[in-house]
Amino acid sequence: GDQILALIAKSWSKNGKLKGEGVVGTVMSNAGLDHYLQSLDLKLARAPVGDRYVLEEMKKGGFNVGGEQSGHIILSDVSTTGDGLVAALQVLAVLAERQRPLSEVGRVFTPLPQILKSVRFDARSGQPLDNATVKAAIASGEAALNGKGRLLIRKSGTEPLIRVMGEGEDEALVARVVSDIVAAVQAA
Repeated sequence: GDQILALIAKSWSKNGKLKGEGVVGTVMSNAGLDHYLQSLDLKLARAPVGDRYVLEEMKKGGFNVGGEQSGHIILSDVSTTGDGLVAALQVLAVLAERQRPLSEVGRVFTPLPQILKSVRFDARSGQPLDNATVKAAIASGEAALNGKGRLLIRKSGTEPLIRVMGEGEDEALVARVVSDIVAAVQAA
């Protein structure tokens, strides 16, 4: 989804169709997308996970392109919901415009290493994110990343899961930090 957002953003910006001077992604969007858009003098507005929140942020900021990492892309000039066929047609339009195959133009930016793990929990036994050991593991992870990465730890909105996402330049460090937090959540 992030690559599709980047591809459409560049094309629409070049053709004068992009509104809001950027696109809307989610808190899960890769930082590589943010860096890429900045190189084009465009911005990435971040919304909570969910099409509903992406659309709200699009309306608030006057954007006409938004989406999730999962590939749910909203092109509000055409539709107010994610539509795979509409997004596919826009990608095909870019391919036709550039006269290149997707294998050549589909990877628009280099994503930063990102690791996402989900931990199931029993809500009857408490909320793991309130646990002091979990909070300490998160603080330790943030300190280890030292501004060269980010963490996003959140409860799933649809099932009893804690999602632990880490992202940064050093993939081994990110993997260790995520594993430490997951272990703390599991122990809690």
